[in-house]
Amino acid sequence: MAILSGLSIVECAAFIAGPFATGALARLGADIIRIDPIEGGIDQHRWPVTAAGRSLYWAGLNKGKKSVRIDIRRPEGRELAQALITAPGEGRGLFITNFPAVGWLDYDALCRRRADLVMVNILGNRDGSTALDYTVNCAVGFPLATGPLGDDRPVNHVLPAWDFICGQTAATALLAAERFRRLHGRGQRLRIALSDVALAVVADMGLLAEVEINGAERERHGNHIYGAFGCDFATSDGRRLMVAAVSTGQWQALVRATGQEGPLSALASARGLDLSREGDRHGARDAIAALLAPWFAARTLSDAGRALDAARACWGPYQRFEQLLAEDPRCSPANPLFARVDHPGIGTMLTAGSPIDCSACPPVPPAAGPVPGQDTDAVLADLLGLGTAQLAGLHDRGIIAGPAA
Repeated sequence: MAILSGLSIVECAAFIAGPFATGALARLGADIIRIDPIEGGIDQHRWPVTAAGRSLYWAGLNKGKKSVRIDIRRPEGRELAQALITAPGEGRGLFITNFPAVGWLDYDALCRRRADLVMVNILGNRDGSTALDYTVNCAVGFPLATGPLGDDRPVNHVLPAWDFICGQTAATALLAAERFRRLHGRGQRLRIALSDVALAVVADMGLLAEVEINGAERERHGNHIYGAFGCDFATSDGRRLMVAAVSTGQWQALVRATGQEGPLSALASARGLDLSREGDRHGARDAIAALLAPWFAARTLSDAGRALDAARACWGPYQRFEQLLAEDPRCSPANPLFARVDHPGIGTMLTAGSPIDCSACPPVPPAAGPVPGQDTDAVLADLLGLGTAQLAGLHDRGIIAGPAA
Protein backbone atom coordinates (compact mmCIF):
# COMPACT_ATOMS: atom_id res chain seq x y z
CA MET A 1 0.00 0.00 0.00
CA ALA A 2 1.42 3.39 -1.03
CA ILE A 3 1.73 6.16 1.54
CA LEU A 4 -1.16 8.20 0.04
CA SER A 5 -3.41 5.28 -0.88
CA GLY A 6 -7.04 6.17 -0.23
CA LEU A 7 -6.79 9.85 -1.20
CA SER A 8 -8.73 10.86 -4.33
CA ILE A 9 -7.97 14.34 -5.65
CA VAL A 10 -9.70 16.13 -8.51
CA GLU A 11 -7.62 18.50 -10.63
CA CYS A 12 -8.74 21.31 -12.93
CA ALA A 13 -5.46 22.93 -13.86
CA ALA A 14 -3.13 23.89 -16.67
CA PHE A 15 0.45 25.14 -16.97
CA ILE A 16 2.89 23.74 -14.37
CA ALA A 17 2.14 24.46 -10.71
CA GLY A 18 -1.24 22.67 -10.45
CA PRO A 19 -0.36 19.61 -12.53
CA PHE A 20 3.00 19.32 -10.75
CA ALA A 21 1.29 19.46 -7.34
CA THR A 22 -1.09 16.62 -8.14
CA GLY A 23 1.67 14.73 -9.99
CA ALA A 24 3.79 14.74 -6.83
CA LEU A 25 0.81 13.31 -4.92
CA ALA A 26 0.09 10.72 -7.62
CA ARG A 27 3.66 9.45 -7.36
CA LEU A 28 2.98 8.78 -3.68
CA GLY A 29 -0.15 6.76 -4.42
CA ALA A 30 -2.99 9.29 -4.47
CA ASP A 31 -5.70 8.80 -7.09
CA ILE A 32 -5.68 11.90 -9.29
CA ILE A 33 -8.61 12.65 -11.59
CA ARG A 34 -8.01 15.37 -14.18
CA ILE A 35 -11.02 17.13 -15.63
CA ASP A 36 -9.91 17.99 -19.16
CA PRO A 37 -11.87 20.32 -21.46
CA ILE A 38 -13.62 18.36 -24.17
CA GLU A 39 -12.14 20.66 -26.82
CA GLY A 40 -8.59 20.17 -25.51
CA GLY A 41 -6.70 21.93 -22.75
CA ILE A 42 -4.56 25.03 -23.11
CA ASP A 43 -1.34 23.06 -22.61
CA GLN A 44 -2.29 19.75 -24.19
CA HIS A 45 0.08 20.40 -27.10
CA ARG A 46 2.76 22.45 -25.36
CA TRP A 47 6.39 21.92 -26.39
CA PRO A 48 8.44 19.82 -26.35
CA VAL A 49 6.40 17.60 -28.66
CA THR A 50 7.08 14.47 -30.67
CA ALA A 51 7.30 14.51 -34.46
CA ALA A 52 3.61 13.57 -34.46
CA GLY A 53 2.74 16.53 -32.23
CA ARG A 54 2.24 14.68 -28.93
CA SER A 55 3.26 16.82 -25.97
CA LEU A 56 6.11 15.36 -23.92
CA TYR A 57 5.57 18.23 -21.48
CA TRP A 58 1.93 17.20 -20.90
CA ALA A 59 2.77 13.51 -20.60
CA GLY A 60 5.49 14.19 -18.04
CA LEU A 61 3.44 16.48 -15.81
CA ASN A 62 0.35 14.25 -15.88
CA LYS A 63 1.79 10.76 -15.59
CA GLY A 64 -0.02 8.36 -13.32
CA LYS A 65 -3.31 10.32 -13.41
CA LYS A 66 -6.78 9.60 -14.75
CA SER A 67 -8.37 11.87 -17.34
CA VAL A 68 -12.06 12.68 -17.78
CA ARG A 69 -13.15 14.83 -20.73
CA ILE A 70 -16.14 17.04 -19.95
CA ASP A 71 -17.60 20.01 -21.80
CA ILE A 72 -17.41 22.48 -18.92
CA ARG A 73 -18.75 25.26 -21.15
CA ARG A 74 -22.24 23.79 -20.80
CA PRO A 75 -24.35 23.67 -17.61
CA GLU A 76 -24.75 19.88 -17.72
CA GLY A 77 -20.99 19.46 -18.01
CA ARG A 78 -20.36 21.82 -15.11
CA GLU A 79 -22.87 19.88 -13.03
CA LEU A 80 -20.90 16.69 -13.69
CA ALA A 81 -17.61 18.38 -12.84
CA GLN A 82 -19.04 19.73 -9.58
CA ALA A 83 -20.31 16.27 -8.70
CA LEU A 84 -16.82 14.81 -9.22
CA ILE A 85 -15.17 17.55 -7.14
CA THR A 86 -17.60 17.03 -4.26
CA ALA A 87 -18.05 13.25 -4.52
CA PRO A 88 -18.87 11.67 -1.16
CA GLY A 89 -16.58 9.35 0.71
CA GLU A 90 -13.58 9.45 3.00
CA GLY A 91 -10.46 10.63 1.24
CA ARG A 92 -12.49 12.47 -1.41
CA GLY A 93 -13.64 16.07 -1.62
CA LEU A 94 -10.08 17.22 -2.33
CA PHE A 95 -9.61 19.68 -5.19
CA ILE A 96 -6.71 21.58 -6.78
CA THR A 97 -7.25 24.20 -9.46
CA ASN A 98 -5.67 27.27 -10.99
CA PHE A 99 -8.94 28.29 -12.66
CA PRO A 100 -10.73 31.37 -11.24
CA ALA A 101 -12.77 30.31 -8.21
CA VAL A 102 -15.94 31.98 -9.43
CA GLY A 103 -19.23 30.84 -10.94
CA TRP A 104 -19.40 27.07 -11.01
CA LEU A 105 -16.05 26.87 -9.18
CA ASP A 106 -17.05 29.26 -6.41
CA TYR A 107 -15.96 27.68 -3.13
CA ASP A 108 -19.19 28.45 -1.26
CA ALA A 109 -21.25 26.99 -4.10
CA LEU A 110 -19.20 23.81 -4.05
CA CYS A 111 -19.47 23.60 -0.26
CA ARG A 112 -23.22 23.48 -0.55
CA ARG A 113 -22.67 20.10 -2.18
CA ARG A 114 -19.97 18.98 0.27
CA ALA A 115 -19.46 21.05 3.40
CA ASP A 116 -16.01 19.69 4.23
CA LEU A 117 -14.50 20.33 0.79
CA VAL A 118 -10.76 21.08 0.68
CA MET A 119 -9.98 23.35 -2.24
CA VAL A 120 -6.49 24.58 -3.15
CA ASN A 121 -6.70 27.55 -5.52
CA ILE A 122 -3.47 28.59 -7.26
CA LEU A 123 -3.39 32.21 -8.41
CA GLY A 124 -0.94 34.35 -10.35
CA ASN A 125 -1.01 37.32 -7.98
CA ARG A 126 -2.77 37.58 -4.64
CA ASP A 127 -5.35 39.97 -6.12
CA GLY A 128 -6.29 37.39 -8.74
CA SER A 129 -4.55 39.09 -11.66
CA THR A 130 -2.51 37.08 -14.14
CA ALA A 131 1.12 36.12 -13.62
CA LEU A 132 3.42 33.45 -14.98
CA ASP A 133 6.79 32.24 -13.76
CA TYR A 134 8.43 34.43 -16.40
CA THR A 135 6.69 37.61 -15.23
CA VAL A 136 7.21 36.81 -11.56
CA ASN A 137 10.90 35.97 -11.88
CA CYS A 138 11.81 39.19 -13.63
CA ALA A 139 10.27 41.20 -10.77
CA VAL A 140 11.98 39.50 -7.81
CA GLY A 141 15.59 40.36 -8.64
CA PHE A 142 17.24 37.18 -9.78
CA PRO A 143 17.69 37.95 -13.50
CA LEU A 144 19.53 41.17 -12.57
CA ALA A 145 21.77 39.33 -10.13
CA THR A 146 22.54 36.50 -12.56
CA GLY A 147 25.25 36.54 -15.18
CA PRO A 148 28.77 37.97 -15.53
CA LEU A 149 29.99 41.02 -13.67
CA GLY A 150 29.85 44.13 -15.83
CA ASP A 151 26.94 42.98 -18.00
CA ASP A 152 23.74 44.83 -17.14
CA ARG A 153 21.43 42.72 -19.29
CA PRO A 154 18.92 40.51 -17.40
CA VAL A 155 19.47 36.75 -17.54
CA ASN A 156 16.25 34.75 -17.29
CA HIS A 157 16.33 31.22 -15.97
CA VAL A 158 15.36 28.34 -18.26
CA LEU A 159 13.87 26.33 -15.38
CA PRO A 160 10.45 27.72 -14.31
CA ALA A 161 11.50 27.34 -10.70
CA TRP A 162 8.67 29.37 -9.15
CA ASP A 163 6.08 27.17 -10.84
CA PHE A 164 7.63 24.04 -9.36
CA ILE A 165 8.07 25.54 -5.90
CA CYS A 166 4.47 26.75 -6.05
CA GLY A 167 3.37 23.23 -7.02
CA GLN A 168 5.16 21.69 -4.06
CA THR A 169 3.63 24.36 -1.81
CA ALA A 170 0.17 23.49 -3.15
CA ALA A 171 0.72 19.78 -2.49
CA THR A 172 1.84 20.57 1.07
CA ALA A 173 -1.19 22.81 1.57
CA LEU A 174 -3.61 20.11 0.45
CA LEU A 175 -2.08 17.47 2.74
CA ALA A 176 -2.10 19.91 5.68
CA ALA A 177 -5.77 20.76 5.08
CA GLU A 178 -6.68 17.10 4.68
CA ARG A 179 -5.08 16.36 8.06
CA PHE A 180 -6.96 19.29 9.60
CA ARG A 181 -10.21 17.91 8.17
CA ARG A 182 -9.55 14.46 9.65
CA LEU A 183 -8.85 15.98 13.08
CA HIS A 184 -11.56 18.66 13.15
CA GLY A 185 -14.10 17.67 10.50
CA ARG A 186 -13.87 20.95 8.61
CA GLY A 187 -12.74 21.68 5.08
CA GLN A 188 -11.36 24.96 3.81
CA ARG A 189 -10.18 26.91 0.81
CA LEU A 190 -6.46 27.59 0.53
CA ARG A 191 -5.24 30.31 -1.85
CA ILE A 192 -1.64 30.31 -3.07
CA ALA A 193 -0.32 33.10 -5.27
CA LEU A 194 2.66 32.29 -7.48
CA SER A 195 4.13 35.73 -6.84
CA ASP A 196 3.76 35.27 -3.05
CA VAL A 197 5.69 32.00 -3.28
CA ALA A 198 8.55 33.81 -5.01
CA LEU A 199 8.46 36.75 -2.61
CA ALA A 200 8.54 34.41 0.38
CA VAL A 201 11.62 32.65 -0.98
CA VAL A 202 13.40 35.94 -1.66
CA ALA A 203 12.66 37.05 1.90
CA ASP A 204 13.65 33.69 3.42
CA MET A 205 17.02 33.80 1.66
CA GLY A 206 17.81 37.15 3.31
CA LEU A 207 17.84 39.00 -0.01
CA LEU A 208 15.34 41.64 1.11
CA ALA A 209 17.04 41.99 4.50
CA GLU A 210 20.38 42.44 2.75
CA VAL A 211 19.00 45.66 1.28
CA GLU A 212 16.86 46.75 4.23
CA ILE A 213 19.35 46.04 7.02
CA ASN A 214 22.73 46.26 5.29
CA GLY A 215 21.87 48.80 2.62
CA ALA A 216 23.59 46.56 0.07
CA GLU A 217 22.43 45.46 -3.36
CA ARG A 218 23.39 41.95 -4.46
CA GLU A 219 26.01 42.17 -7.21
CA ARG A 220 26.48 39.78 -10.09
CA HIS A 221 29.03 37.09 -9.39
CA GLY A 222 28.97 35.04 -12.58
CA ASN A 223 29.24 31.37 -11.65
CA HIS A 224 30.78 32.07 -8.24
CA ILE A 225 28.81 30.98 -5.18
CA TYR A 226 27.89 33.97 -3.07
CA GLY A 227 29.41 34.07 0.41
CA ALA A 228 31.75 31.09 0.02
CA PHE A 229 33.97 29.59 -2.67
CA GLY A 230 32.59 27.75 -5.65
CA CYS A 231 32.90 28.27 -9.38
CA ASP A 232 33.33 26.52 -12.70
CA PHE A 233 36.56 25.35 -14.32
CA ALA A 234 37.53 24.18 -17.79
CA THR A 235 39.24 20.81 -18.29
CA SER A 236 41.71 19.74 -20.97
CA ASP A 237 39.07 17.87 -23.00
CA GLY A 238 36.83 20.88 -23.49
CA ARG A 239 34.44 20.10 -20.65
CA ARG A 240 33.56 22.18 -17.60
CA LEU A 241 32.78 21.30 -14.02
CA MET A 242 31.50 23.12 -10.98
CA VAL A 243 33.15 22.84 -7.57
CA ALA A 244 31.50 23.95 -4.33
CA ALA A 245 33.40 24.57 -1.09
CA VAL A 246 30.78 25.98 1.22
CA SER A 247 31.72 24.08 4.39
CA THR A 248 35.18 23.84 5.91
CA GLY A 249 35.28 20.14 5.10
CA GLN A 250 34.44 20.77 1.46
CA TRP A 251 37.15 23.43 1.25
CA GLN A 252 39.76 21.13 2.78
CA ALA A 253 38.79 18.35 0.37
CA LEU A 254 39.18 20.67 -2.63
CA VAL A 255 42.59 21.80 -1.43
CA ARG A 256 43.72 18.19 -0.94
CA ALA A 257 42.43 17.10 -4.33
CA THR A 258 44.23 19.86 -6.21
CA GLY A 259 47.41 19.76 -4.12
CA GLN A 260 47.44 23.54 -3.78
CA GLU A 261 48.04 23.76 -0.03
CA GLY A 262 51.25 25.78 -0.41
CA PRO A 263 50.07 28.40 -2.91
CA LEU A 264 46.76 28.86 -1.09
CA SER A 265 48.50 29.23 2.27
CA ALA A 266 50.78 31.85 0.76
CA LEU A 267 47.78 33.70 -0.65
CA ALA A 268 46.10 33.71 2.75
CA SER A 269 49.23 35.00 4.48
CA ALA A 270 49.81 37.74 1.90
CA ARG A 271 46.24 39.03 2.24
CA GLY A 272 45.79 38.41 5.95
CA LEU A 273 42.97 35.95 5.34
CA ASP A 274 41.75 32.80 7.05
CA LEU A 275 40.56 30.60 4.18
CA SER A 276 38.77 28.27 6.60
CA ARG A 277 36.19 31.08 6.80
CA GLU A 278 33.52 31.23 4.10
CA GLY A 279 33.58 35.01 3.79
CA ASP A 280 37.34 35.14 3.36
CA ARG A 281 37.17 32.49 0.65
CA HIS A 282 34.49 34.50 -1.12
CA GLY A 283 36.50 37.72 -0.90
CA ALA A 284 39.51 36.00 -2.48
CA ARG A 285 37.46 34.02 -5.01
CA ASP A 286 39.14 35.37 -8.14
CA ALA A 287 42.65 34.77 -6.78
CA ILE A 288 41.71 31.27 -5.58
CA ALA A 289 40.18 30.42 -8.95
CA ALA A 290 43.32 31.64 -10.72
CA LEU A 291 45.46 29.31 -8.57
CA LEU A 292 43.20 26.29 -9.15
CA ALA A 293 42.45 26.80 -12.86
CA PRO A 294 45.78 25.36 -14.17
CA TRP A 295 45.23 22.14 -12.21
CA PHE A 296 41.87 21.59 -13.92
CA ALA A 297 43.15 22.73 -17.32
CA ALA A 298 45.84 20.03 -17.20
CA ARG A 299 43.35 17.21 -16.65
CA THR A 300 40.42 15.67 -18.42
CA LEU A 301 37.02 15.81 -16.81
CA SER A 302 37.31 12.13 -15.92
CA ASP A 303 40.75 12.50 -14.33
CA ALA A 304 39.76 15.60 -12.39
CA GLY A 305 36.58 13.88 -11.23
CA ARG A 306 38.47 10.86 -9.91
CA ALA A 307 40.83 13.07 -7.91
CA LEU A 308 37.96 15.13 -6.50
CA ASP A 309 36.02 11.99 -5.59
CA ALA A 310 39.06 10.46 -3.88
CA ALA A 311 39.33 13.56 -1.68
CA ARG A 312 35.53 13.59 -1.12
CA ALA A 313 35.24 17.05 -2.67
CA CYS A 314 31.89 18.43 -3.81
CA TRP A 315 31.64 18.87 -7.56
CA GLY A 316 29.52 18.18 -10.62
CA PRO A 317 30.01 18.13 -14.38
CA TYR A 318 28.25 20.49 -16.75
CA GLN A 319 26.09 18.31 -19.00
CA ARG A 320 23.64 18.86 -21.81
CA PHE A 321 20.35 16.99 -21.52
CA GLU A 322 21.65 14.59 -24.16
CA GLN A 323 24.74 13.86 -22.08
CA LEU A 324 22.64 13.45 -18.95
CA LEU A 325 20.57 10.76 -20.62
CA ALA A 326 23.41 9.01 -22.44
CA GLU A 327 26.27 9.22 -19.95
CA ASP A 328 25.02 9.72 -16.40
CA PRO A 329 24.36 6.35 -14.69
CA ARG A 330 21.89 8.03 -12.31
CA CYS A 331 19.63 8.74 -15.28
CA SER A 332 18.73 5.13 -16.08
CA PRO A 333 16.58 2.25 -14.79
CA ALA A 334 19.57 1.31 -12.60
CA ASN A 335 18.34 4.17 -10.41
CA PRO A 336 15.16 3.08 -8.57
CA LEU A 337 13.75 6.52 -9.37
CA PHE A 338 13.34 5.57 -13.03
CA ALA A 339 11.70 2.96 -15.23
CA ARG A 340 11.12 2.73 -18.96
CA VAL A 341 7.38 3.17 -19.51
CA ASP A 342 5.31 3.00 -22.68
CA HIS A 343 3.33 6.23 -23.10
CA PRO A 344 0.39 5.87 -25.52
CA GLY A 345 0.98 7.75 -28.74
CA ILE A 346 4.53 8.65 -27.73
CA GLY A 347 6.54 5.49 -27.17
CA THR A 348 8.73 4.03 -24.46
CA MET A 349 10.68 6.59 -22.48
CA LEU A 350 12.54 6.97 -19.23
CA THR A 351 9.96 7.98 -16.64
CA ALA A 352 10.52 9.15 -13.07
CA GLY A 353 8.64 8.05 -9.99
CA SER A 354 8.70 9.89 -6.67
CA PRO A 355 12.08 11.03 -5.35
CA ILE A 356 10.77 10.32 -1.84
CA ASP A 357 12.01 6.98 -0.50
CA CYS A 358 9.47 5.74 2.08
CA SER A 359 10.80 3.12 4.50
CA ALA A 360 7.37 1.72 5.44
CA CYS A 361 5.68 1.75 2.03
CA PRO A 362 6.65 0.34 -1.36
CA PRO A 363 7.35 2.88 -4.11
CA VAL A 364 4.67 3.64 -6.67
CA PRO A 365 6.02 2.42 -10.04
CA PRO A 366 6.47 5.19 -12.63
CA ALA A 367 3.39 5.35 -14.83
CA ALA A 368 2.40 6.75 -18.21
CA GLY A 369 0.57 9.98 -18.77
CA PRO A 370 -3.09 9.43 -19.73
CA VAL A 371 -4.62 9.99 -23.11
CA PRO A 372 -7.12 12.80 -22.45
CA GLY A 373 -10.49 11.23 -21.77
CA GLN A 374 -9.25 7.67 -21.41
CA ASP A 375 -10.94 7.26 -18.01
CA THR A 376 -14.14 9.22 -18.60
CA ASP A 377 -16.64 6.35 -18.38
CA ALA A 378 -14.84 4.42 -15.65
CA VAL A 379 -14.52 7.42 -13.33
CA LEU A 380 -18.10 8.62 -13.82
CA ALA A 381 -19.39 5.12 -13.20
CA ASP A 382 -17.23 4.60 -10.12
CA LEU A 383 -17.57 7.98 -8.39
CA LEU A 384 -21.05 9.03 -9.50
CA GLY A 385 -22.66 5.64 -10.13
CA LEU A 386 -23.68 6.45 -13.71
CA GLY A 387 -24.95 3.47 -15.68
CA THR A 388 -24.31 2.48 -19.27
CA ALA A 389 -27.43 4.19 -20.61
CA GLN A 390 -26.68 7.44 -18.76
CA LEU A 391 -23.11 7.49 -20.06
CA ALA A 392 -24.29 6.80 -23.60
CA GLY A 393 -26.71 9.71 -23.39
CA LEU A 394 -23.98 12.06 -22.19
CA HIS A 395 -21.74 10.96 -25.05
CA ASP A 396 -24.56 11.45 -27.56
CA ARG A 397 -25.19 15.01 -26.33
CA GLY A 398 -21.47 15.85 -26.43
CA ILE A 399 -21.28 16.49 -22.68
CA ILE A 400 -18.50 13.94 -22.18
CA ALA A 401 -16.00 12.25 -24.48
CA GLY A 402 -13.70 9.29 -24.43
CA PRO A 403 -10.03 9.18 -25.45
CA ALA A 404 -8.89 12.03 -27.68
CA ALA A 405 -7.44 11.07 -31.01
